[in-house]
Amino acid sequence: MTTTQAAVAAGPRASRLRSYVRLGKLDVYDYYLSVFVALSAAAAGTAGLDPAALPAVVLLLAGEVLLVASSVALDDITGFLDGSDLTNYGPDHPLRNKLRKPLVSGALTLRQARGFAAGTAAGAAVLWAAAVAVAPHRPTGTLVLMGVLYAGALQYSWGLKLSYHGFQESFLVAIGAGFVLAPHGLATGSWPQFLLVQAVLFGFGPLMFGVYSNTNDVDGDRAVGRPTVAARTSARGNARFVAALCVLECAVGVGASAAGIAPWWFPLVMLPATALRAVQYVTGFRRGDTMRARRLGFTTHRLATALLVTANLLLLVPGAAA
Repeated sequence: MTTTQAAVAAGPRASRLRSYVRLGKLDVYDYYLSVFVALSAAAAGTAGLDPAALPAVVLLLAGEVLLVASSVALDDITGFLDGSDLTNYGPDHPLRNKLRKPLVSGALTLRQARGFAAGTAAGAAVLWAAAVAVAPHRPTGTLVLMGVLYAGALQYSWGLKLSYHGFQESFLVAIGAGFVLAPHGLATGSWPQFLLVQAVLFGFGPLMFGVYSNTNDVDGDRAVGRPTVAARTSARGNARFVAALCVLECAVGVGASAAGIAPWWFPLVMLPATALRAVQYVTGFRRGDTMRARRLGFTTHRLATALLVTANLLLLVPGAAA
């Protein structure tokens, strides 16, 4: 019996529906919080939020859920076939829950996983086409962005395998930012400068829990030649890279405020998230608790999203933009 067959045979059998939910990571909603940033920014804009845009935004959001589900399913398929998931979720990594990987646990077969990935990708395409059809605005930039997001998400670990060619970290930021820009573009037809700043900061959220996953998964990624920064550098080099990302994230907000793109008070609003990001770094690289730091990344992202929405709502207060 091969290692792959043994992993399938040994895995506990979860319910089929729960296994598909796990395959598509449907319980991880952090990317989908982008819609709140986009809608609050639209409401704070000069023209306000047009209620007629809401059906398009809902359809776009539903398509995002299916697109991400397809992307992560393809990632699991690739990780299962190349053996990296068997390494990262094996007995040497007891903190990783094998049930989160239905192919490794044996809860789903490759055929079932491929069917799920194909079905969700098709569903996402239909929903996004419907969103464009009913949207009050269809700017060319937004339509191009949606096409790039769709193709890029599916090519993350399959096809072109972008994450296997050194684009993993930049991809995480880009897709998070794109999920803010796309609904705003369909709703208002524009991308104000402050929205671009918020989109980048939102994209940092997935990046800053992704880099801790990469730190934990370095052995498996190196074994299959997946060139994450953690896999390409030493432990010290990776720690410095993550520290630089923390500084850069903070600098984006401070720089936007200094340049007059964001209100002067914007860095102060974001300060709680900045502080928690520092706690995350200390937890992961000073105390050596990588998985707890990863979990803190989710908390930090959710807090930062709430603060971005708060900043947009504050812009509705007369004189707050000064």
